[in-house]
Amino acid sequence: MKSLRRSHTSTSSANSSSTSLPSSSSSSTTSTSPPSSSSSWIHLRSVLFVANPSSPSSVTSSDRSSRRKSPWSRRKRKRPLTPHQWRSLFTTEGKLRDGGVRFLKRVRSRGVDPSIRGEVWLFLLGVYDLNSTSEEREAVKSQRRNEYEKLQRRCTMLLKRGDGSTDDLEEEADEQYVRFMDDCKTTKQIINQDVVSAVNTDSSDTDSCEDDDEDVQLLPSDVYSNNSEENNTSLFGEIQVEVTVHEDFSTWQRIIRLDALRADSDWATYSSSSTTITETKARGLAESVALKDYDHLETCRLHHAARLVSILEAYALYDPEIGYCQGMSDLLSPILAVISEDHEAFWSFVGFMKKARHNFRLDEAGIQRQLRIVSKIIKSKDSQLYKHLENLQAEDCSFVYRMVLVMFRRELSFEQTLCLWEVMWADQAAIRAGVGKSTWSRIRQQAPPTDDLLLYAIAALVLRRKLIIQRYSSMDEIVEECNSMAGQLDVWKLLDDAHHLVVTLHDKIETLSSRSLSV
Repeated sequence: MKSLRRSHTSTSSANSSSTSLPSSSSSSTTSTSPPSSSSSWIHLRSVLFVANPSSPSSVTSSDRSSRRKSPWSRRKRKRPLTPHQWRSLFTTEGKLRDGGVRFLKRVRSRGVDPSIRGEVWLFLLGVYDLNSTSEEREAVKSQRRNEYEKLQRRCTMLLKRGDGSTDDLEEEADEQYVRFMDDCKTTKQIINQDVVSAVNTDSSDTDSCEDDDEDVQLLPSDVYSNNSEENNTSLFGEIQVEVTVHEDFSTWQRIIRLDALRADSDWATYSSSSTTITETKARGLAESVALKDYDHLETCRLHHAARLVSILEAYALYDPEIGYCQGMSDLLSPILAVISEDHEAFWSFVGFMKKARHNFRLDEAGIQRQLRIVSKIIKSKDSQLYKHLENLQAEDCSFVYRMVLVMFRRELSFEQTLCLWEVMWADQAAIRAGVGKSTWSRIRQQAPPTDDLLLYAIAALVLRRKLIIQRYSSMDEIVEECNSMAGQLDVWKLLDDAHHLVVTLHDKIETLSSRSLSV
């Protein structure tokens, strides 16, 4: 992944690498080897993204006779949260009852009806506070729309500077640029607070040192000094920062457009806004974001690609430490299919990335931390399987890299991906709101909410394939087995198995993770 990101920050390498990119994925196909070095990680990531799914292997059912039934078991599972139930959760002033506790428990145990997902996800992803009123949400909506539009104006300016012109950037500090900088002053503090919050979360979620988690800022603080002389003298330094952003942004632009044009079409039948769009509007939006070579795309796919470009570019400016890396389009596509307003989709993606952004760090600390947790779960649950993985030099569980990076997006159907994500987000929202920490809550829910539900689901999947994996004699075979699962999984069975692991191992894994961080 480091190699991938380096290619994204080098204009010369970006062009060559972009020609070999597979469908909404990463780099070219190579064979895997045991992950004994950093090059093995890069090797493995390529294979995980481009391997073609084969026919599914047989699955051995786990013994559930001794476990309590989870809310996701076939016997316990209920209908998704309906529009009527959703409306009944609000008071007359538009505030969720009991701080959203009942709401989160229902989403966590049953998912959400597709007709109300666009509304519900704004709460699950933190765009709206669980304790907000209707009036407060309208104010937030207006403010966030303005902030997104300002990011879009900056994208447009940088796009124009990337049209092949060789003029010095200093000569472009004209009236339009100054007006843009004035606009940024009003939102810089809010944007920085959000990104800093994400970085602080990142720091607690990874094993990297504190020096790596510096506050991310869109522009240097001296640009916004109240002293007029400082503002005048800092303009040149400000432009130098823009040069750096421009260099990275130009490369991100190319990769974003390639990924957008090659995005899969699973979402197409789900998104009513894209399937009803006119060709004129779709082409107009595509031209506004400078998409090219799109004549082969049908109207709905073109509209989706243009929205991907618009929002991913805005995010690259919003969080320049991460910028853009392949795989992010996989995470955004379902959000665009559910949420029709671009500014709401953008802020939902920002909320999603507050947890997911560590997957795209240069140092890979976030990915490796998560793989270590999967490894610990497997070791704690089945020492025999773990010993076999050790013999194959696969105990780091790098064979599930893709599952961690794009959160089962390639292994589950589109609808099942949405179900898994909203259950996972409900867990995370419960933790943010302080829900589920009491003994009563643990008894009622049987398993405490966890930020790592995805990892327990991944470990559960590996454990279910134990008898198959134990027959393999190489890392390559395990990778092939993992890729063969695509489209063959049942999300509720996956969550049911994950529930059992959370019930029995959550506290132990939390303790082991804390000890490893303190070493």
